[in-house]
Amino acid sequence: MAEHVLRHRLDELRPGMFEVRSAGIQALVAAPMDQRTQALLHTLGLESSGFTARQLEDSHLDSPDLALAMTTGHRDSLVAMAPRLLKRTFTVRELARMLAALAADPAIRVPCGRAAPEVSERWRRLPQLASLKRYAVLATDPAADDVVDPYRQDDSVFEQMVRELMPALDRVVAFEAAAAGAG
Repeated sequence: MAEHVLRHRLDELRPGMFEVRSAGIQALVAAPMDQRTQALLHTLGLESSGFTARQLEDSHLDSPDLALAMTTGHRDSLVAMAPRLLKRTFTVRELARMLAALAADPAIRVPCGRAAPEVSERWRRLPQLASLKRYAVLATDPAADDVVDPYRQDDSVFEQMVRELMPALDRVVAFEAAAAGAG
């Protein structure tokens, strides 16, 4: 779900400038998308056809500007697979808090602008900038960095996942919209 929403919303802002892909730490390879997720994506006007789960592999970690995980456990697994990504790996909720702190700090200059080189530079530098706020916005409860996994859980857990995930994705997209608009 995060992949589809983030890809679509970033593509609305900057068509073709972002590559957003997902893979699971313990994926049920080739499994279709959960029906509840399909239904939610449909209500958001997003297409879900053709999706199948894939396992995270070393080759997926060759050159991402940013790696987002749903839980701290996933983040730790990702970093264990590719230690070079330590400073570019966050949970999506953790990154959302850091982006809010960056936006509120006039002393930090985020690269602005809409052109491809400016967008590329912004996202290349984003992990370093976000890391400046990592300890300033630590969650008081470590679980606050996680998005619950609704797999094989009842609808209340799925709804909790949506409540945890969507505001974080909104913050990532709002960050890009503000930075692009300021240029």
